[in-house]
Amino acid sequence: MLGDLGTTSLTAGLVSAVLAALLWLRVALLGAAARPARLASAATLLAAAAACALLEAALLGHDFSVRFVAENGGRHVPVYYTITSLWSAMDGSLLLWLLILCGYGALLARRRTPDRLRAYAMVVVSVATTLFFALSAFAADPFQAVHPVPLDGPGPNPLLQQHPAMGVHPPLLYAGYLGMVVPFALALAAPLAGPAGRDWVRAARPWALIAWATLTAGIAVGAWWSYAVLGWGGYWAWDPVENASLLPWLTATAFLHTSMGGGRSRDRWNTVLACAGFLLVLLGTFLTRSGAVASVHAFTESPLGPLLLGFVLLAVLAATVLTGRNRPAPGPGRAPLLSRRTAVLVNAVLLVTVAAAVLIGTVLPLLTEPLTGTRASVGPGYYERTAVPLAVVLLLLAGVTPALWVRDRAAALRRLALPGLAALATVAAVGLLSRPGPAALTAFGAAAFVLTGLLAEVAARRRRPGRAWAAILAHAGLALVAVGVAGSSAYGQADERTVRVGETLRVADVSVRLVSVHRGIDEGRMVVRATTQLSGTGTTRTATPTLRYDPARDTAVTVPAISSGPHRDAYLTLIAVAADGSSATLRLAVNPLVGLIWAGGALITVGGLAALAVSARSGRPRRPDPVDRRVPAGVAA
Repeated sequence: MLGDLGTTSLTAGLVSAVLAALLWLRVALLGAAARPARLASAATLLAAAAACALLEAALLGHDFSVRFVAENGGRHVPVYYTITSLWSAMDGSLLLWLLILCGYGALLARRRTPDRLRAYAMVVVSVATTLFFALSAFAADPFQAVHPVPLDGPGPNPLLQQHPAMGVHPPLLYAGYLGMVVPFALALAAPLAGPAGRDWVRAARPWALIAWATLTAGIAVGAWWSYAVLGWGGYWAWDPVENASLLPWLTATAFLHTSMGGGRSRDRWNTVLACAGFLLVLLGTFLTRSGAVASVHAFTESPLGPLLLGFVLLAVLAATVLTGRNRPAPGPGRAPLLSRRTAVLVNAVLLVTVAAAVLIGTVLPLLTEPLTGTRASVGPGYYERTAVPLAVVLLLLAGVTPALWVRDRAAALRRLALPGLAALATVAAVGLLSRPGPAALTAFGAAAFVLTGLLAEVAARRRRPGRAWAAILAHAGLALVAVGVAGSSAYGQADERTVRVGETLRVADVSVRLVSVHRGIDEGRMVVRATTQLSGTGTTRTATPTLRYDPARDTAVTVPAISSGPHRDAYLTLIAVAADGSSATLRLAVNPLVGLIWAGGALITVGGLAALAVSARSGRPRRPDPVDRRVPAGVAA
């Protein structure tokens, strides 16, 4: 019953999306009433919501006659992870993808009297919605019937049942990805809308801020989740799927900078960046859902691969044809070397260069395999030599920008003196005391340069709050992330050793003593726990790293024990145990300053939301001045 209703909702969503695209095209071409088109967009959203609700009902009701439930549900799975298992596999996650995409379309369609720009943009969004509904209905229908009906299911991947971030990270990431569709649609609609399309950048900027802030939060939560669950003690591995989330973030960051003030003098840049953001989202979707890359984050191989690749090529062709007609507005002339305009353009060039380096490293193995018969290996060393140095230059540029808010060049140079001295002092002090290496030392100096300049700007603006505060928060968060990454990379220490009960493993001034090893069964899984005493983190506490084996999925999961302090984490992982429980192989890592990464990610997100609030206030129409009734109406007007 639920399966039939779910399939019907997907079919209804597909029909509604096609109808919405046609009705919005009628509004754009003929100036027809927009109400039928808005109703069609609302019906599309309703169909996506119904499909998600029906699949959730099947999961919670353990209806194993539905294929997705039979493959990813289970009576032993806790309720929370039963709910989140909707997006634990490809077919169900595509429903969440559709729900968020339709939500953005419904929000864009809310305006009661849409201009031609918005109508053409809704055509683009509706076409994208149609294609994804078609993928779900014809190639990835999760509601297919199963015969014979199993009594139970294996549950979702055990890695997806270990951390509450499973309920937050994918929705945030999808909200960031799919928010890119609105700037993309507005960029494609601008050359078609005529005079109404001249201010498309101003209309696109709030949507880009929503997408960028949620994508930032999604990446930060994902890094924290990886750190807390996977057991290797890291948070970013330059994995192809991780890179797929970073690429649109980089181009969206560049767009937010070039679109400041309406961006009319950088119209070509804005068009390219707005289109690149969503095109990279589609490319990442192809990498994640086609099985083209091997990743712990990717879905398995599926028939969606060729269809998604065709969608990517179609979107690239449409963007090239439509935006090629857009003539850039005449700029105000050549900008001085030391100016905000120059800094914005340099920032955009650097961000696009970083994105290009990451993109090459991500897709190179896919391109070399058909040509040479072997898949090239691109490891972290490639990114550390290409993308990381450019990222440090970007960080320095973030420190220079506040000084360029003043028009006097001499004053701007004077405002750079204090941050420069702070950077030199930091490099000298840290280099003499700890010698972390050139890369980390450069990052520390750049972060000191940025933070000192921002503190000086805060002191200067403490009585004049304005839109610069959003940039200050975001840039400060970026500096904190740089310090956290450099500190954890340069000063992190680890040791792995087999210890007997009663013996101690020591790393730096942190020690762990193995007390006992316990075996048992927990919710159908075989569980091995090592009880240890962890000392040197300020107090002595009990830490219990765990190994879990899920026979239904034939998967072993390592659950580390993490003791977080104000300036470092003690990270303990259980690798293996002896058959008689007399010994265990433990890995102890001490990760300094890693908490700054999570704090910096949160601060960047807050900065994006603050910029969105400022943009919303500035976008409101001003209340007209009251008319003086003592003056004739014509004169007052």
